[in-house]
Amino acid sequence: MLTFENVTKNYGNDTAVDALDMTIESGEITVLIGPSGCGKTTTLRMINRLIEPSSGHIYIDGVDIGKTDPVEHRRNIGYVIQQIALFPHMTIAENIALVPTLKKWSEQKKDERVDELLHFVGMPPETFKQRYPHELSGGQQQRIGVIRALAADPDIILMDEPFSALDPITRIALQEELIEMNNTLGKTIVFVTHDIDEALKLAGRIAVMKDGKIVQLDTPENLLRNPAHGFVEEFIGKDRLLRRPELIQVRDIMIAEPVTISPKRTLTQALERMRERKVDSLMVVEKEGRFVGVLTAGDVLDHFGRSMVVSEVVRTNVNRVPEDSNVSEVLAIMSTENVGYVPVVSDENILRGLITRSSLINVLGHGVTNGGGEA
Repeated sequence: MLTFENVTKNYGNDTAVDALDMTIESGEITVLIGPSGCGKTTTLRMINRLIEPSSGHIYIDGVDIGKTDPVEHRRNIGYVIQQIALFPHMTIAENIALVPTLKKWSEQKKDERVDELLHFVGMPPETFKQRYPHELSGGQQQRIGVIRALAADPDIILMDEPFSALDPITRIALQEELIEMNNTLGKTIVFVTHDIDEALKLAGRIAVMKDGKIVQLDTPENLLRNPAHGFVEEFIGKDRLLRRPELIQVRDIMIAEPVTISPKRTLTQALERMRERKVDSLMVVEKEGRFVGVLTAGDVLDHFGRSMVVSEVVRTNVNRVPEDSNVSEVLAIMSTENVGYVPVVSDENILRGLITRSSLINVLGHGVTNGGGEA
């Protein structure tokens, strides 16, 4: 765990970081973002003790880093920067093994670690170990920069706009690799970027900074749905949530009280309920709210005139989603199954709401609103 306690950094009369309090949980990717001069890179460099706070304390797992040896401290933290900074006169293997060499690892241990890391990023050691940086593409060089930071197996990795100089295709590929890497390794990563799309894609939590302060520290979902400050809303863009349906949870947009009917009611009663509520389908639920299935107007008309109850014709093989599903999942079901509605249920299969095609169109066309209305 990485903790900032009232950390301030002054340069003369200018304050770069102002009374910063923040906790970064172990194993998560935390992104620092904000306009130029907001203090995000200064914050990153203080973690690595490249600069020291003017006041306050930074702790790693309860240990005040200001009381540790700065050289040894840096060797225990991975650091990746935009410029990559591979040593041109060293082979790729030597570049990767730089910190293990400083930590006096054996040659065998270093060689095994280099091979392991090159395999990890899909660069066969027999092809790349003895090459020099100028023989690699920009994306390959940045991969080496990332795994060099991993070489001594640090718990914390700092990344200062590491992908910003790359072309868009390479950048997207490396973002995906970073996510997969951390899903496997569980490192604590502090990532600085000026790109909100990159932040939303990578982060477990995002710290939006302005004038040396954190304006909001939150998950990407909460940041988009509930910006705590006008600056945050302006910075991330008001329409960004609508362009990221995978970040909209169904609980935020579902019809909270869809029209329901008991499986014991007759088809005549079901048809009358549809007429009264001006809907063409009913959610069939048992007395305690347990979801059974869906009854459509077509189902009723197919058996019109017969003395039957809802349970005899209800469609039980219905795709349903939990409340924490996202809109992308619902859209996929509607497209694949060619249906216009998807029930939302709890873990116990209790009906919680309904997503319809028309409600999705309303949300994606006009903004996120609370559920309501009819099925």
